[in-house]
Amino acid sequence: MATNADTIAFRNALGSFATGVTIVTTRDAAGQDCGLTANSFNSVSLDPPMVLWSLARSSLSMEAFRDAEYFAVHILAADQEPLSNGFAKRGADKFAGLAPDRGAGDVPLLAGCAARFECRTAYQYEGGDHVIFVGEVIAFDHNDRAPLLFHGGRYALAARRAAALTASDAGDADAPGSFGEDFLGYLLGRAHFQLYGRMQDSLARHRLDAADHFVVTILGIRDGRTMSEIGEMIGFTGARITADQVASLAARGLVRSDPATAQLWLTDNGRRTMIELAAAAKAAEEEALGAFDDNETALLKHLLKHVIRHTDPGLPDPWAANREAN
Repeated sequence: MATNADTIAFRNALGSFATGVTIVTTRDAAGQDCGLTANSFNSVSLDPPMVLWSLARSSLSMEAFRDAEYFAVHILAADQEPLSNGFAKRGADKFAGLAPDRGAGDVPLLAGCAARFECRTAYQYEGGDHVIFVGEVIAFDHNDRAPLLFHGGRYALAARRAAALTASDAGDADAPGSFGEDFLGYLLGRAHFQLYGRMQDSLARHRLDAADHFVVTILGIRDGRTMSEIGEMIGFTGARITADQVASLAARGLVRSDPATAQLWLTDNGRRTMIELAAAAKAAEEEALGAFDDNETALLKHLLKHVIRHTDPGLPDPWAANREAN
């Protein structure tokens, strides 16, 4: 558990990563420092605090991270672009001229970052041509430094590419304002179902349907929610949580309930299942975004967040800290 395991502080530290850049470090079996630049960083759970990131199998650092008991994720500050570029170079002496601090397992910790997360390697999952590493955060720190982001000029690159339609594409495009293949609802819906379809094998292995997955995911973010609270949080999906569904999840050893408070909690088996599904979701995302460069990925997520904010009817935020913690 994090040494300063204040859930609100942990969430604020995670907030340093908007569409930013991280450096992940570890120490190999020979005692050599290893590190690389990555933007495949995601939070998995607030309580317990867990994060994940992915690494290409072709990486020269794969063996070091595969064998490592600990690693650290650094969310870079706005003035650390040279550091990002240095750690992105394949085979370079990335720690030359640096004097890192030391964390758990003697893992190198870089200074001046917007946030740092020291992690114990909890799980590793196969994700196609990547391996997904899930870490339990055992310590973290953050400050008010602005994170390193993809800036406006770089976003414009993706916008120009999107505008550069081929002649045949332009001929097939719908007229402005029409209801057809270019309708935003259709595009978002089809993208969602095709992306979610990549997870069906993982769901089937655990005998879960989409509604079960929503419940397990919400409890994975934070335990101790009631059926009513979960129902509000998954309202945008059209799914409904029922007593029979909860009883089925309990019978399979995934959740337990507190009759006195009507709160639901993940069991140890339920949490392992949730993390496996999170890793499967990350693998599906990596596959879907494989044809994008980093700037296009950042732009896509940035724009989707705007769509969500501007269409939100006021549904609860599953990542918001419980009021009791305030």
